[in-house]
Amino acid sequence: MIKILVFFLTIFSFSLYAEEKVLVNQESFIEMMAEKHQFNKADLTNLINIAKKSQVILDTISRPAEKKLVWHEYKNIFLKEKRINEGVEFLNKHRDTLDKAEEKFGVPAEIIVAIIGVETFYGRITGKYRVIDALNTLAFYYPTRADFFRSELEQYLLLVREQGFDPLTLMGSYAGAMGIPQFISSSYRHYAYDFDGDNVIDIWDNPVDVIGSVANYFHLHGWKNGERVIEKAEISGDMYQDALIPGLKPDLNASEIEKYGIHSSAMFGSDEKLKLLSFEQINGPEYWLARQNFYVITRYNHSELYAMAVFQLASAIKKLNSSN
Repeated sequence: MIKILVFFLTIFSFSLYAEEKVLVNQESFIEMMAEKHQFNKADLTNLINIAKKSQVILDTISRPAEKKLVWHEYKNIFLKEKRINEGVEFLNKHRDTLDKAEEKFGVPAEIIVAIIGVETFYGRITGKYRVIDALNTLAFYYPTRADFFRSELEQYLLLVREQGFDPLTLMGSYAGAMGIPQFISSSYRHYAYDFDGDNVIDIWDNPVDVIGSVANYFHLHGWKNGERVIEKAEISGDMYQDALIPGLKPDLNASEIEKYGIHSSAMFGSDEKLKLLSFEQINGPEYWLARQNFYVITRYNHSELYAMAVFQLASAIKKLNSSN
């Protein structure tokens, strides 16, 4: 009985220590925000105290990943007829704004629309959590990536101060991604764009700012105006496997693809860099040569499957719109 009591007292003491450690982290964070950014400590302490710790968020982000989808499974999520049709509707509804964005930033309208379509189904699914709750929970109660989320909480507090937003009302995903384009706080501060010139960047309810922000994100990540995204390739022999290496950044000289048994009918610059990628179809893999613009899409989400879904959705939207 005594051993059991000692055991529970030990566990209780450890829990108190862990909770104290969390509180110290919060206090340190508040001190940092006051010293570095001149936040009022009392006001920020009150805000952090109001913010909730969400076990649902912790459970969701900690949940073991489901079986990784291969391309033919992944594409079926995003290339359905409904998403393509609604993409055409969104494109035509916001045609003037998309044309202005394409002119200013050099990013095609269909690419902007496809990003919005993949991210939130054109604004339909933008997240059900208060951003302050998500970031507070992950910054102080999720050790695996606490440093990252404390940085995002810092960025969030700066952006709401800059924009005059109420920090308790903005909504987003369980990881703190916000609005129709699902920008995290640091992306908002670096890339969100006041495209209608009203001195407020609203990526929750203002499609003009959303379109400008997505286009600006691509522009600042190196989108090449007028250039293609990715090309179908054929392979022969076994040498291509030496070029099929992990990573997303173009690393293969276009002038050398033939020596690897890689063939394409596309035209490339002799000094152009490409990336050989494999996408698993039902009957086996197909091979593609990704160009700089494909790599730019992966800066939005670091996944070749995501980027291919955006590219193919954009292509389907453009094709359907042209045929109407």
